[in-house]
Amino acid sequence: MIKGIGELFQQQTKYFRGKIPHSPLFWRARPEPYKHYPGAARIELPAPHHQGGLPLWEAIKRRRSLRDFQDRTLALDSLSQLLWACQGITSDYKGYKLRAAPSAGALYPVETYLVTHNVEGIEPGIYHYAVLNHQLKQLKTGDFRLSLAEAALEQEMVSQANVVFVWTAIFARSKWKYSQRAYRYVYLDAGHIAQNLALAAVALGLGSCPIAALYDDEVNELIGVDGTEESILYLSAVGHPK
Repeated sequence: MIKGIGELFQQQTKYFRGKIPHSPLFWRARPEPYKHYPGAARIELPAPHHQGGLPLWEAIKRRRSLRDFQDRTLALDSLSQLLWACQGITSDYKGYKLRAAPSAGALYPVETYLVTHNVEGIEPGIYHYAVLNHQLKQLKTGDFRLSLAEAALEQEMVSQANVVFVWTAIFARSKWKYSQRAYRYVYLDAGHIAQNLALAAVALGLGSCPIAALYDDEVNELIGVDGTEESILYLSAVGHPK
């Protein structure tokens, strides 16, 4: 017996053998794959490193969710590396710019925002990661740690972190191909990205903690998205562990 919206979602987005919906793809209707902020100040990021570092197996072994951070500046090189590990472009294959984390259909519905504090060379504020050029776009300046911590159910680590990664989804990018099934894939995509961040943080001697406990509309308002066409999925706090 279906008791709530979670069970209903699970049942109504199932695939059944012989009954998988197939609809023609209208390529002209495909949503824009990159979000742009043309009037925003642009911050160039250092080129990410592709070799060396902590071995993968060691990073997996050491990964833990850490909630206590030092008051110590985060290097811009480290932030660049974390962003690339999350969603950086790693290959150009048949016109698809493939990224570090997998995405259903290579549609990449997830957008990355940052709420920064004490990062080398970057004013505290809210930023958008421009994947295509590996840049940050400055959306707001100021100390938003307390506002974000309050929106994350008063979790203190959010106000202590050097940077909090904020992941949203532009749902139309996936729905264009997968209809209602897309909602499953969007959340899986966010999980892939968050795990990449967690392992990259370990490799850089940093700590991280993923956060799904949040007041959705408060976070949406803070970063300036509508909560319907684009909405918050997930957070991760990053800093130097104590």
